[in-house]
Amino acid sequence: MQYGRVVWQLVLILWLGCFAVARVAAEPGPESPGDVLPAIAIVIDDLGTRHGLGKRIVNLPGPVACAFLPYGRYTDSLARQAHAQHKEVMLHLPMQAVEDAPVMLGKGVLTLDMTKPRFRATLAHDLAAVPHISGLNNHMGSLLTRHPGSMAWLMEAIVSRGDLFFVDSRTTSATVAEQLALEYGVPNTSRNVFLDNVPTAAAVRVQLQKLIAIAKRDGTALGIGHPYPATVAVLAEELGRLPQQGVRLLPVSRLIKLQQEGETSWRASLSR
Repeated sequence: MQYGRVVWQLVLILWLGCFAVARVAAEPGPESPGDVLPAIAIVIDDLGTRHGLGKRIVNLPGPVACAFLPYGRYTDSLARQAHAQHKEVMLHLPMQAVEDAPVMLGKGVLTLDMTKPRFRATLAHDLAAVPHISGLNNHMGSLLTRHPGSMAWLMEAIVSRGDLFFVDSRTTSATVAEQLALEYGVPNTSRNVFLDNVPTAAAVRVQLQKLIAIAKRDGTALGIGHPYPATVAVLAEELGRLPQQGVRLLPVSRLIKLQQEGETSWRASLSR
């Protein structure tokens, strides 16, 4: 009798195990190809100088990436809060623009006249000023990002760290930053849409819909915004509605991974 009970228990365990395996196989995980919808990532720049709006950005729902200026008064505290909220923290790296003197960008700006040692030292201090960083993007930079030599120095430094991604904010159509990132093997992507060049709620909504449309067309898209009241208000209202619009909000690193893998399974998900 005892032997028969043991056999029956073994049969039951095996049956339940097979059922569980079959169920896992039939229900792909959230990052598996069968569950990938068109995806967007959103980066909010210029954080660290204002506490109230910065705090509201940090508290937005979902994996909105937070890009901090290196020497903002609130950079350290807000970056730590963003990390605790499971948001990716980025360095918003000041770079020289065509139209502005370097002094207008404040402390830590990378400029075209720097020697390589000074460039690398300034970059190292900027990186150290922001805790928990996962990646970086350029603040301004319409002059510096068009120069291959400076961008090569930047990518060499990123490669030497080995744990960062790069987002080209595309502040000029002449940028070579993304090209150099590709050449150096740096995980990277570039901005598709500025959400708030016109910082009104109506304009931000239009730009957000443009971002979603690009993602539905191409599979992925990245938008950059700023800590404006209208941007915060629209995102707080709309981010929770993204699934109903057939699009997912992903961390920037995950979006880059999908792009690098040549992810195309989102098309299959739309045809089901």
